[in-house]
Amino acid sequence: MTVLEKAIRDQNLAQVRSILNETPTLAEKAEDGILPIFLAAQYGSLEILQYFVEYSRASLDVYDERHRSALFYAVLSGDVSKCRYLIERCGLSPLEGDRDLITPYQLAYENWNDTLYPYFLSVIQTPYTEMYHNPIRRGFYPDPSILRVGDDYYMVNSTFVFFPCIPVSHSRDLIHWTIIGYAITDPQYAGLAHLEGGRGYWAPDISYDNGRFYITATLRLNDNEPLCRKQMVVYSDRPEGPYSKPVLIEEDGIDPSLFHENGRHYMLLNRGARIFELSADCTEMISEPFLLYYGSQKHAPEGAHLLKKDGWYYLFQAEGGTGMGHRITVSRSRELMGIYQPCPYNPIMRQHDPSAPLQRCGHGKPVQTADGRWYMVYLCGRCLNGEYTVLGRETALDPITWTPDGWPIVNDLKGPSVLSPLPIVSSSKQETAFGTVNWPHGWLTPREPQKDAVMITEEGIRLLSSPAAFSSYKARNLLLRRQESFSFTASITLQLPALKAGQNAGLICYYDEYSYAYFMVGNDENGMYCSLHEHIYDKDHIHTRHALEKCISTYVFTVITEGLKRTMILASEDGTELCREVIADASYLSDEGIPMNKRFTGALFGAAAYGSEPFFYTLKAWECTNQD
Repeated sequence: MTVLEKAIRDQNLAQVRSILNETPTLAEKAEDGILPIFLAAQYGSLEILQYFVEYSRASLDVYDERHRSALFYAVLSGDVSKCRYLIERCGLSPLEGDRDLITPYQLAYENWNDTLYPYFLSVIQTPYTEMYHNPIRRGFYPDPSILRVGDDYYMVNSTFVFFPCIPVSHSRDLIHWTIIGYAITDPQYAGLAHLEGGRGYWAPDISYDNGRFYITATLRLNDNEPLCRKQMVVYSDRPEGPYSKPVLIEEDGIDPSLFHENGRHYMLLNRGARIFELSADCTEMISEPFLLYYGSQKHAPEGAHLLKKDGWYYLFQAEGGTGMGHRITVSRSRELMGIYQPCPYNPIMRQHDPSAPLQRCGHGKPVQTADGRWYMVYLCGRCLNGEYTVLGRETALDPITWTPDGWPIVNDLKGPSVLSPLPIVSSSKQETAFGTVNWPHGWLTPREPQKDAVMITEEGIRLLSSPAAFSSYKARNLLLRRQESFSFTASITLQLPALKAGQNAGLICYYDEYSYAYFMVGNDENGMYCSLHEHIYDKDHIHTRHALEKCISTYVFTVITEGLKRTMILASEDGTELCREVIADASYLSDEGIPMNKRFTGALFGAAAYGSEPFFYTLKAWECTNQD
């Protein structure tokens, strides 16, 4: 313990003054990663904290390695006077999140005392139990589009080359969502089998007009095709579907959305926001594209959505690219095809703090609640260790307010919130009245599966091995779930036939055909074995082969994930451990993990199998526990 730290902990203000008068730079130097201002907030008196803030060289715009400000440390002290000072006189936010999305308000609630939480409640004016955390949809849920019909909200998200294509989710409170259907559920209509990872269905939009639901999205084909970007449209009288056979409109661009007005229908596309009219069933292009407005920031304008309100046409756009500069801007015109003027408050949503937990915020669409309030859903990304977007792009929600001069701004221009009041407070469980699709809920396959490759049975989910190696875009039939947390434990129980030489099955942690970790049991000329296979870009790393003494029919595969570290465990059904492997750094399972473009999805995990001769096996059970 340094002399300064001891003086702070002893709450000896005179000694603190003396030390800092003699060596002022000590106020800026961290010991074991802890700055003196943090020590003063947690262990010092209010007077010592005030001295650091008002007289020393300490700054309040600093964070520790967990992205925690001095207010976090004041909350841990339990001293309301220090919290009050930092909030009311220094302007530190009780709703600012650390890297684990924990806020000072949450800490105050969890460290309840008779004065601490009541003070925070008086500041926030909403009980902690009536707040929600962003992201509202965690893991691989990018490019959200939202719609309200009555009291029901519907959302769609991109799925790229994964099947079923484009989930349709339902909510009654904007926070809790359930997948009720998909835009494309028939493998023969998906058109994914030949596509490389990162292609497929991009940036869908859901809309409603005259009793019919419409979903449109870009079908992004491989680069070597004559027109690699086409626009898909399906429709249904029910939000959960089934939807019509997809129709492709051969107009180049990405991020289509539909706008309906007075019985006429329009599609918007980038670059900028181009608009053209569609036929009555929205399946044919009947006018030439016309540029409404290129964009306010002028870099990568896309994701256009139109809203008509109070005699204005509001044009929302995503700009700045899909990385750290991503943002939402808005412009407006009195006429649909008129001159659009940019909002003076643009960007109306952007993350300005490069060290904050929620980054890459953009691609939003507004929705109005039944009681007249407004919200924006938008995509965001959480970076593990500030570097790796393992979970892919997720969906967040923040309130929209309208300025006196009629402009919408999101979250008071503060950027994405970590903790915010619930839009709709309900003590009842959010129920859905919709039927379920004939597909295991929440599971995906890369590209459409082969016929009868995924079947729900009384014993579990019967699966067919992949016809191609997982490093090929021809790989199919892997059954995967989205990874929703940086730290989680997942297990799958597989019942296997008597494997022949060259056949294997197990648990896979998968991003795409260029990056995965496969923990499996197999058979070769030496008998049954267990092994871990990492595939990173164009290289394979095959871990030690572990011989299995006896052949059993049922294995339990477990992955324990702690950030970038993954521990793989193979056990028998009675819990006997058979093999264990560790991956120290699985950063390749992220958007930034390998040097390639079109990495927009997120990490998944699930069951996989491969063999030169195809075989069926059964996923008997699975479980997943998220730690954050």
